[in-house]
Formats: sequence, C-alpha cells, structure tokens
Amino acid sequence: MRFSDVITSALTQIRANKLRSFFTLLGVIVSVTFLVAVVAIIQGMNAYVRENVAGAIIGANSFQVRRTPLNFTRFSDDDWRRAQRRPKIGPEDAAIVMEAIPDAEAIALVSGWPTPQADVVWGNRSLGDALVFGVTPAYQVVQDYRVAEGRPLTDLDEAERRAVVVIGAQVAENLFENVAPVGRFVRILGEQFEIVGVNAGKGRVLGQSFDGYVLMPISRFEMIYGRRNTTTISVKMREAADVAPAMQRAEEALRVARRLRPSEENNFSLDTSDALIAFWKTLTQVLFAVLPAVVGIGIVVGGIVIMNIMLMSVTERTHEIGIRKAVGARAQDIQRQFLAEAIVLATIGGLLGVLWGWALAGLVATVSPLPARVTSWSIALALTLGAGVGILFGVYPARRAARLDPIASLRAD
Repeated sequence: MRFSDVITSALTQIRANKLRSFFTLLGVIVSVTFLVAVVAIIQGMNAYVRENVAGAIIGANSFQVRRTPLNFTRFSDDDWRRAQRRPKIGPEDAAIVMEAIPDAEAIALVSGWPTPQADVVWGNRSLGDALVFGVTPAYQVVQDYRVAEGRPLTDLDEAERRAVVVIGAQVAENLFENVAPVGRFVRILGEQFEIVGVNAGKGRVLGQSFDGYVLMPISRFEMIYGRRNTTTISVKMREAADVAPAMQRAEEALRVARRLRPSEENNFSLDTSDALIAFWKTLTQVLFAVLPAVVGIGIVVGGIVIMNIMLMSVTERTHEIGIRKAVGARAQDIQRQFLAEAIVLATIGGLLGVLWGWALAGLVATVSPLPARVTSWSIALALTLGAGVGILFGVYPARRAARLDPIASLRAD
C-alpha cells in the first residue's frame, strides 16, 4: 500500500467522522494552544524587558554605582546588614568616577530608591503620586531624555539650588491641557517650583507610564527630602563595548579612594541592565519549568482519548480489516494504515492548536499591555508533540488491528 494511499485513507476516515474527530483532538488542541500562547507571551516579555524596560530604568550603554546591589532576589539577613553598613554614595564618589572615566558621555548623580512620590499642584488642578527625582543635569543625557519644550536642567540650577523642575510628558498632559507649561509654577510638598522644561514622552511599558515624573536639581531635592541612603551614580558610555572597561576603571578608582585592601570585598556595587534581565530570566525559567507539566497532562489526556477512539474504530471496522486481509493486505499494511490515521489526526490537532495559540497570543497582545512573540521553535515543538502523540498512542490500536484473524474478522457484523 503506497504512502499516499495510506494518508488519503486516513483523511477520508477523519472527514467521515468530523465531530468525533474534533472531540478526539480537543485535548491536543487545548494543550498546544496553551503551549504556543504562553511561550509567545513569555518570549515577548523577555524581548520587551531586554529592549525597553532595562534601558528605560538604567539607560542604554550605561551602568550604575550603587551603595547596595540591584539585587531582585531575596537578601539574607547577613547580606542586608552588611549592605546597610556600607558608606553612602555622594558627590565625592561621583568626582572620583568622573576622573577615572574622562571619556564617558555623561556621569550623573541621582536620588536613589525608593523614589518619593508627591502631588504636583497647579491652580485648582492636581496630579497625584508623581515620581520626584533629584538629579544632576547629566542624568538627562544618561536616560536619553529629549526636551520637547523649554530647556533641560543646568549646572547653574544645581549650583544655586534653584526651585526649578523639568516635568515628564504625562505630567504636562494631565495638568496643562491646551496650556504651555513652561514658565508656570507648580507646588510640590508645599513649595513652589518653576517649570523650565517638558521632556518628550517615552510611552508606556507593560501599562506603566515612564512619563509621570518631575526632575529637580539634586541640591534642591536634598533640601526637601534630605540626603538619600541610596543615592546612585549613573554612567553613560558612547558605545556598549565601552561599558565593561569603564566599570573596571570605576571599580579600581573607588577601591583606591576608599582604601580597600586586595582581600576586602567592594563596599559598593556596580550594576548594568543585565541585573534586571537576569532577574526576569529567573522568573521565566520558573514558568518554563511549570509549563511542560501542564502541557504534558493535557497531551497525555488527549493521547489516551485518541487511543480509545482508535480502539473503537478498530472494533467498528473489523469486517473491513477482514476484507482487506482477504484480498492480500499484509499485517504491516493494516498497522501502517491505523497508525497513519492516529498520526494525521494528532498532527491536525497540533496544527489547529498552533493556529488557536497564535490567535490567542495576538488577542492578549491587543487587549492587554502584555507583548507576545510567536517563535518558530514553539511552532515546531507543537507540531512535533502532535505527531508524537499520534505515534505513541496509535501504536497499540494499530498493532491490535494488524493482529486480527481474517476469518474471524469476516464473520464480524
């Protein structure tokens, strides 16, 4: 029996029992749909964190010198106590880093975590919980902020502790609808600040806006909030390849300035956006560890259903099997036919699952802030799973059909 005849016969049987075939495949379809959709969302999130979130928080081609590490995993109590004993990061440290890295594009001092939030009030309008950053002017270069109106903060603003601010696009949009914000005065924690600039919007990341902030000179910020325990030095290099050598120079200079012996560990931390990406990868690894178990349960259930339906089909077609054997069909021909039906059935389920999963991932990306990227390897895995289920759970019914006695089969109704 030719291979094309085997496939044609399998498709004919599936078309003849459309509803039964659909319900037979439901377990495989649901499992593959879940696999493709979840992998698409995870891969989309990975790319989004790598391309947008990490750069938005730390800056492109940048690293930070921090008092405590940018560690998103749990600290032990001893680690936390050691970190709290470290000296604070201050202007003197920024000066040391500037001297060590004269080729840096920008080196800035910025108030650290947790970033305070405050109401920004103009007239009878108020925007609640805007993020307030105290920065040196170079921070605007580190974060790739582009001034849409007015001017950025300057060294003179910092030196004279001026009560001036640059606001994000969301603050400008919510407070100053149809009004030019530059030159207006807003109140923050009861103090009056002049708006000297408005930054262009950076958009939203996973539904969270990166434009709801106020930048003020760090010297003025410290008059209001005091010196932060977590003040950070942000360094931006011109090329990504320059980041690692610059980090090494900064580390050496700070160790010398803080008189650390070779055997002593750093009492400061240097972090890049890789820390964020590594943390996210840790989370996705947990999801990927759980995913096979969930998909596996559905696949096994779907495979058992396919096996039961194929056994029922063997019983229903016993007379047909007897006739085929009587006219010369060999046992391996019968086995190949029923195995092909199981494989084709399961592969069709895999294809439908891929299409449904693709559609579901697109729907999630459309109606929610979660991004989704369907990958070729997840499609290949889904189709392989479908065919594998057909082979694994189709072997027993196919062998049972091949072993039927032709005389007994011809006597069957």
